[in-house]
Amino acid sequence: MIKPKVLSAGVIVVRREGGQWLYLLLRAYRYWDFPKGIVEPGEEPLEAARREVQEETTITDLDFRWGLIYKETGPYNNGRKIARYYIAETRTSDVSLPISPELGRPEHDEFRWLPFEEARKLTAPRVREALEWANRIITSGNRETVQKRRKA
Repeated sequence: MIKPKVLSAGVIVVRREGGQWLYLLLRAYRYWDFPKGIVEPGEEPLEAARREVQEETTITDLDFRWGLIYKETGPYNNGRKIARYYIAETRTSDVSLPISPELGRPEHDEFRWLPFEEARKLTAPRVREALEWANRIITSGNRETVQKRRKA
């Protein structure tokens, strides 16, 4: 088995609307995911996660109200990568998909704010596992339970 060499960091961005939580998903080709990207040398994963959200969506107001807990995926991309996701709330509803200087086009083709069940239907198993984890934490409303889950 190849040991993962690359860590991606991202944020499961949520906002409250009409009494329900909405999750921000980004689409690249047919694949839906949360904003994330490679942790650069010397960069902390949380710093990378914040940077990637801003670069990919222009969202800057992230409130990590559930603490700095995270969920890591299993290896993907032929075992070379893992992704670490944090959870943050935003008040921003407007999302822009700016042009990536490296690509000369936006990194993503589309974004959607979706309730949990709709987001669950669009995501692949690796992303769905992180979504389900975040939903359990967000809907539990108990910060102490959240801190215990991180230690588990």
